[in-house]
Amino acid sequence: MFAVAARFLSPLFLLISVLLLMRGHNEPGGGFAGGLVAAAALAMQMLAFGKEEMLRALRVDPRALAGFGLVVSLLSAFSSLLAGKPFFTGLWWVWESPLGVAKLGTPMLFDLGVYFVVIGIAVSLIDDLEGE
Repeated sequence: MFAVAARFLSPLFLLISVLLLMRGHNEPGGGFAGGLVAAAALAMQMLAFGKEEMLRALRVDPRALAGFGLVVSLLSAFSSLLAGKPFFTGLWWVWESPLGVAKLGTPMLFDLGVYFVVIGIAVSLIDDLEGE
């Protein structure tokens, strides 16, 4: 019964994690909270189907994902220095398209990096705790 529930709940948890990530700089949420919810979805996969299924669902090595997230976060922090601004100053890029105005900023990139770090570390810990 848990396996059937996990098939429906895991995608829902992943969707909620992305929603938490996207609203993070305006309301409670962000990369940390979203990453924990995504890791919970992957932990549910492991409990229902085993460690191999969890790692297959992630599709990348969890340590590599954490390293990639750390690089993304550091790049977002140091990009303000390249623009001649103080360290960690938010920079924003605005694109106007027929669909509307899109804004992308370094705070969102930082949150995305934290999201990947939290998922990578949490899944790595879950993997280590599960053992062989």
